[in-house]
Amino acid sequence: MQESRLFKIVYHLLDKGRATAPELADKFEVSVRTIYRDIDALSSAGIPIYAEPGRNGGIFLLQDFVLDRALLSENEKLEVLTSIQSIFATGYTGGTEMLSKLSALFHVHTKDWLEVDFSRWGKRAYDNSKFELLKTAVIHCKEARIVYESTDSKRSTRIIQPLKISYKSKEWYLKAFCKEKQDFRLFKLNRILKLELLENTFVPRPYPEEGNNTQQEYPQVVLLFSKEIAYRVYDEFDETEIEYKRNGDLAVCARIPVDPWLIGYLLSFGAQVEIIEPQYLKGILAAQAQEIYNKNKT
Repeated sequence: MQESRLFKIVYHLLDKGRATAPELADKFEVSVRTIYRDIDALSSAGIPIYAEPGRNGGIFLLQDFVLDRALLSENEKLEVLTSIQSIFATGYTGGTEMLSKLSALFHVHTKDWLEVDFSRWGKRAYDNSKFELLKTAVIHCKEARIVYESTDSKRSTRIIQPLKISYKSKEWYLKAFCKEKQDFRLFKLNRILKLELLENTFVPRPYPEEGNNTQQEYPQVVLLFSKEIAYRVYDEFDETEIEYKRNGDLAVCARIPVDPWLIGYLLSFGAQVEIIEPQYLKGILAAQAQEIYNKNKT
């Protein structure tokens, strides 16, 4: 218990800069006398901690003190390095030197256990560059000018305040505040065609979280997929939304938005999908298929 408290005292002082003995006693629910015993124990262990009396006094760490590797267990060192390595796996390359230094400091080396590549085939350099620029914009609160292609194929130039990069359902998105719309927007990274960081900075504001009932607003769609295409069904739908038929076909019942993405997705299955409901969706898909046929028939 004392060892854990000593560790927490050091971290508290690293974070706050100073503290009084009564403050620490109240925080860790011990007596002031116990705090002074802890200070003596830390000093004896080689931690440069000292106390100054007087009105502006208190308990301090030496200004240039950094956390010594001896304060971390072997498992804790490994967890720190693994967490940093996980960040690098997303494509972030700005701290590889830091990982090397920490590995040397801890005398621990992690296995190369994870690889994530968010770039598209043939687009690695551009996608990684875009990711790095957006990361800089989010961290340093810099506005950006983007050229964006919306779902309805409308291209626009916008000034945005990037707030967070988000990964959801196999796609990267940017949560931002759009100055043109004066509202929060979600931008798909692949549709950001041009990106320029601006010198203007902004005060970040919290992005509104989605309500728990958002999905219920979408219409219920029932689809029947042939068994030959089952592997693609698992890519998009949860198993709880899938019903298996006796002949091996898969019926999917899910609440999803009926939009151009859904139409294109269903068309990609060709004759291996049948729309059960809603009926109007059958008409939309049939009309699109007929148009494709008319454009490509010989």
